[in-house]
Amino acid sequence: MFDILVYLYETYYRPEACPDAVALTKKLSAVGFEHEEISEALDWLGHLVESNDAFANAYPQQSAFSFGLRIYPEQESNVLGTDAIGFIQFLELAKVLDANQREIVIERALAVNESPMPLDKLKIIVLMMLWSQGQEPDALIFDELFADDTQPQKHWLH
Repeated sequence: MFDILVYLYETYYRPEACPDAVALTKKLSAVGFEHEEISEALDWLGHLVESNDAFANAYPQQSAFSFGLRIYPEQESNVLGTDAIGFIQFLELAKVLDANQREIVIERALAVNESPMPLDKLKIIVLMMLWSQGQEPDALIFDELFADDTQPQKHWLH
């Protein structure tokens, strides 16, 4: 599923540029993706759109950045894991995510049913959430979203 999400992000600049579900299914199949994986990805994307609408309508006042602290219940903590929660907090502090976007990311991450959530997959979820809202992360955040977490990072002290 995540390969399809990355393919859609790289192929279509905006979600509006995607063809309808039938045509997109045919195109993804022609590219070589399996039908089950296509169905799962399109279903996940459909729920992402629903989440965007639901949070925007239910909490319009939350579009500004929240200064409150998000407490993660045990169920969410177990599914997300400390790396994912730390990354979400980093994105909030960097003002990449507002409170509504954070909740959408959490909701879509929990829908994946993978525990703990691998950081590389969480980054794709964040990227797709921003993409679905017509937002593009700045260059530094974009690099962070596509950083290879499997390679040790070298940090130089100056």
